[in-house]
Amino acid sequence: MTDKHLSTQFDAELSAVSTRVLEMGGLVEAQVAQAIYALTNYSAETASQVLAMEERVNQQEVEIDADLSAIIARRQPTARDLRLLIAISKTIGNLERVGDEAARIARTVQRLINTGVFSRLRLPVSDVSFEATLATASLRKALDAFARLDTVQALEVIKNDNQIDQEFEGMMRKLITYMMEDPRTISASIDLVFVAKAIERVGDHAKNLAEQIIYIVKGTDVRHNPVETVETVALTRN
Repeated sequence: MTDKHLSTQFDAELSAVSTRVLEMGGLVEAQVAQAIYALTNYSAETASQVLAMEERVNQQEVEIDADLSAIIARRQPTARDLRLLIAISKTIGNLERVGDEAARIARTVQRLINTGVFSRLRLPVSDVSFEATLATASLRKALDAFARLDTVQALEVIKNDNQIDQEFEGMMRKLITYMMEDPRTISASIDLVFVAKAIERVGDHAKNLAEQIIYIVKGTDVRHNPVETVETVALTRN
């Protein structure tokens, strides 16, 4: 078998795995969107659908991991190809955790509905929805950047993470005010704190995906670096 034929097979395997990652990304993106819909529309049915999707997400992670292990064992990749496989492994881990956050939101919705809180108290659910819009937009942008290995767009995701953090902090201040003004809201407000934190973590995972894209393309691990350093790496021509 010629080296060219081996290379063609390897490229096909990498492409197939990358496609599956994007499919998994689309599934968790939908999962988060449905979880927020369940929250803002008080829908127990939608919350149940989110939880049903969790098993599919977990199974996809296991299957893609198995594919990666098989490729590494067969092809013994080096340099950029190995970086890609390592980054994909970390990417699906982040996507699985996004699914976990969506499931956490769905369980909270079920609890709030079962206790009848939604019908008795006014809660700042719309603020959580705005934070979720920012986080899901970052996740979508990160997945698009992954599909095109676009470091410029990945950099945008990293820069936008600060806005999600600010929305989370603002939500915390509002919920504290609600609890101080009306002690009846304390239990439900604490639940919303966990929802807001779950959404903030979705943004964190999107940022992690973006950092992996830069690692794939540039070969530099930019985690735990200031944005200015990340920008220099992302925009420097190879």
